[in-house]
Amino acid sequence: MNRHLTEVNKPKKRLRIFHGRMYFALQALAGAAWWLGTAMIPGVAAATLGSINPLLIAIVDIPLFVIGSALAALNFRWAVWIATAWTVLVALGMVIYATATTEAGLGAVLMVLAALGSLLAGMLMIVGRIPSEKLLVGPFAFHSSHTRIRSRLLMHTTIQIVVFWGVFLIIIPVIINSFEDRWNLAYKFPILLIVVGFALLAVSSVIGVWSARAIANFGSGTPLPSQMAHHLVARGPYAFVRNPMAIAGVVQGMAMGLLIGSWLVIVYALIGSLLWNWLIRPHEEADLIERFGDEYRDYAKRVRCWWPTFSTAESTSDLVDED
Repeated sequence: MNRHLTEVNKPKKRLRIFHGRMYFALQALAGAAWWLGTAMIPGVAAATLGSINPLLIAIVDIPLFVIGSALAALNFRWAVWIATAWTVLVALGMVIYATATTEAGLGAVLMVLAALGSLLAGMLMIVGRIPSEKLLVGPFAFHSSHTRIRSRLLMHTTIQIVVFWGVFLIIIPVIINSFEDRWNLAYKFPILLIVVGFALLAVSSVIGVWSARAIANFGSGTPLPSQMAHHLVARGPYAFVRNPMAIAGVVQGMAMGLLIGSWLVIVYALIGSLLWNWLIRPHEEADLIERFGDEYRDYAKRVRCWWPTFSTAESTSDLVDED
C-alpha cells in the first residue's frame, strides 16, 4: 500500500518541483530586469538601493541571485540552496539598512517578498512539497473541544477573538505601518477609502463573531483548532460558505489597511489569505473528512469554500479543486 501511495504521489511531486523551477525562472528574469533598470533608470536605483553603490552589490548579487536563480530553474539543487540563502540574507540586510537610513524601503519590501517566495519554491524543489503540517502544533493542532458546556465555549470563543484580533488586526498591522512610515513608503489614502475601510471592518467583524458563535452554539466547539467542534456546523454563515471566518479575517485585514492608510497591511492580508488557502486549508479539510466523512463531503458539494452559495441546488464535484 505504501508503494502504491508513493507511485500515486510521484506526479504530484514532479508538478510541485516544476512549480518551484518556474518560480526561480521568473525570479531570475525579474532580477535581470531589475539590474537593467538600475543601470538605465536612476529612479530605480534610488528607490531600491538608496545610497548603496549598485556596482558593489551587482558583483555579488548577479552571480548569486540572478544566475543562481536561473541555475535553480534548470534543476541544479545546489543552486537552490545558494539562491535561497542569498535572497534571505539580502532581505535581512535590506530591512536593517532601510530601517536605519530610511532609504531603499521599496527594495526591502521586494526582497522580503523574494525571500518568502524563494523559501517556498526551494522547499518544493528540495523536499517535493511544503511541510505545512509542521505549523499545526500546540493551539493550532486539530483536536475536538474538551468541553461541550455552552457558557464555557462562548467564554473561550470570546477570549480567542480578543487575542487573535488583537494580534493579527492591531499589533501586526501597527508594526507593519511603522515600518512603512520609516521606509518612506506611506501613501495618503483618500477619505472615501478610509470610510470604506471602516464599513468593511464593521461588516466583516460581525460575520466573524456570527461564525464563532455558530461554532459554539451548533458545533460544541470554538474557532481554535485545538478546540474544534464536535459536530459539523452547516448553519448560520456556514450555510452559505464553508469558511466564513477566513473570509471575515481577510476582509478585516484589508479593511484595517484602508482604515489606517497602509497599502502594506493590505498586501499582508492578501498574502496571509493565500498562504492559509494553500498551506492550511488542505489539512483542515482532510481533518474534517476524517472526522465527519460523508457528512462533510455532502456539505462540501452543496456549499463552496470562498464564494457564497445561496441555492442548495448548486453542487460541485471536486472538494479540493473546486475553488
